[in-house]
Amino acid sequence: MPVRFFCLIAAFLTIGSVAFVTSRAVAAPSHDDRPVRIDVGGFKLNSVLVEPSRRADLPPIIFIHGASASLYDPMFSFRAKLQGRAELLFVDRPGHGKSDIGGDQNILPDGQADAIAVLMKKRGIAKAIFVGHSFGGAIAASFAVRHPEMVSGLVFLSPAVYPWNGGIAWYYEAASAPVTGALFSTLIVPPIGIVAIARATKGVFAPNRIPPGYVEKTKARQALRPVAFRHNAKEVAALSDWARAASVDYRKITAPTVIITGDTDGVVSPEVHSRHLARDIPGARLIVVHNLGHKSDFVASDLAIAAIETVAGRKVNLAGARRDVEGRIARDGKN
Repeated sequence: MPVRFFCLIAAFLTIGSVAFVTSRAVAAPSHDDRPVRIDVGGFKLNSVLVEPSRRADLPPIIFIHGASASLYDPMFSFRAKLQGRAELLFVDRPGHGKSDIGGDQNILPDGQADAIAVLMKKRGIAKAIFVGHSFGGAIAASFAVRHPEMVSGLVFLSPAVYPWNGGIAWYYEAASAPVTGALFSTLIVPPIGIVAIARATKGVFAPNRIPPGYVEKTKARQALRPVAFRHNAKEVAALSDWARAASVDYRKITAPTVIITGDTDGVVSPEVHSRHLARDIPGARLIVVHNLGHKSDFVASDLAIAAIETVAGRKVNLAGARRDVEGRIARDGKN
């Protein structure tokens, strides 16, 4: 990973995730879609529930964001396009947004997957198709291994799910250090991050275009809060070692799976992660989009929705959806 500081902020905007859930009767629409904090075992997870319309044609969908983001990131990408078609649940992962950190178990994807399982039960959702973007892919994979009875399918978007060579960047080391990490996250990160965030966002989307108002609408500056920044650094610092052990169980996953990645993703290597995952999960379908960077959740959101429909059992022309995205972004980064 590069050592320029702005990439630190970029990392926190990159690792996003989504989850799509099934197996619940469609309820009447509700206008009370305010954030609600729910106890999941000694700490609370924050979430927003948007009810479906009576004409809903998809099962419920749970959106789980990635590293140092919040539920507003997937809401920005998917709410308008899916509202009314399904029940939508947007979740702040432990330590992000308005959710509590909880115990040390929530540094790892396993603890977070277990917390989300409790939240699903308290929200009345019995079974889910998980769709994870980047770091969120690790949460989705862990959930599928640990709670297979609650998984109907999986959609991975530019997932980070395997160990990588080269360790972690200096700023992760600095922020996750036992004593000095708190000082670094409190005194250094906020002022530099405010200046660097625009450039960082550009790096996350590259070579694709940043949508207008992205930083404001996703409340991306929340990632600069000292506690959230330090927690995220600990997550990233622990991810590779976790994946080294956890990835041996990916072959046990039996849920229908679609994996979407971009061939110009400079944040999470498609070769190390997406292609490997497609080999490990039986029957998984891999879609590589030409000239797509890391933000597949937003830039290729129509393709992601087509993948959701596919794992839900509908007949969808995924190849056609991929070509549509490629045609739209073909000139990105060329000027």
